[in-house]
Amino acid sequence: MVDLHYLREGPRVAIRGYRAADGPEFTARARESRDLHRPWLFPPDTVEGYESYAARFDGDRGAGFLVCERATGALAGFVNVNNIVRGAFQCGALGYGAFAHAAGRGLLGEAFGLVLTHAFAPAAEGGLGLHRLEANIQPGNAGSLALVRRHGFRREGFSPDFLRVDGAWRDHERWALIAP
Repeated sequence: MVDLHYLREGPRVAIRGYRAADGPEFTARARESRDLHRPWLFPPDTVEGYESYAARFDGDRGAGFLVCERATGALAGFVNVNNIVRGAFQCGALGYGAFAHAAGRGLLGEAFGLVLTHAFAPAAEGGLGLHRLEANIQPGNAGSLALVRRHGFRREGFSPDFLRVDGAWRDHERWALIAP
């Protein structure tokens, strides 16, 4: 039976928006995943932090997607389209992470493809109608670099001191994908 609240479904995962009720599970998974995420990611690990984090994804400036295992509905990770710029640009910046119990199983890769399809689909078809997606990745984050390469992103450049992460300005590689 298809769960109608999913936006897109693959063989093993589905994506859907954030809900307030997901706070306890999301934050528990984030706490369990600290060793996996550090030093690249710092998802919220308290329900209060989750509430303000999830509120950013209003669908206009940002869109957040929870990765759910279809067999159980359990949260396996997240893929967010941040800083959406409309008008002539039609672009967003990706942020993503798998939770530790799901890491290495290909679930985030499958979900990443679902989010790309959704982001590039026209608004008339329920998608975001974007033309371009960017991923800014710290050079030492081999897993993230491999993920974007597998999905056809191309490296566009290098940005020194691009983002403040874990208390310091970090270099990032700029990767992008244009709508098919």
